[in-house]
Amino acid sequence: MTVNGAEKLRAELNKLKTVERPKISKAIAEAREHGDLRENAEYHAAREQQSFCEGRITEIESKLAESEIIDVTKITPSCRVIFGTTVTLYNIDSDESVTYQIVGEDEADVPTGKISVISPIARAVMGKSEGDEITVKAPAGDVLYEIESVEHL
Repeated sequence: MTVNGAEKLRAELNKLKTVERPKISKAIAEAREHGDLRENAEYHAAREQQSFCEGRITEIESKLAESEIIDVTKITPSCRVIFGTTVTLYNIDSDESVTYQIVGEDEADVPTGKISVISPIARAVMGKSEGDEITVKAPAGDVLYEIESVEHL
């Protein structure tokens, strides 16, 4: 996991614990005041939210505890594509360039240029160097790229 990815997860965890959890507890308390819990839709909805919130808290805490956080800016640049690097690819067929950062599965966000380390493009470029040509197997057919640059941002 990258440093930014870990920071985002910590921020989400903090929000869940300090904002969402108390809000849900308050909603449950208010719903209990309405009487019979068996037919109280507000109570059941609040309990469902609580279950989701607690599950997400557990999931985030587990991911943060088990993951290795990599600060790519502290790794000596080698012009080789590794986890966390930002790679610019030149599409030989369409004559266009695209730039992606290779990140963990939880951090992937293609519109912002972050692709998962297990994506077809990331798997094809991992370990390759600037100037190397790669073929990515895409649903529409094979796409030929040249690695223009590898940056440690």
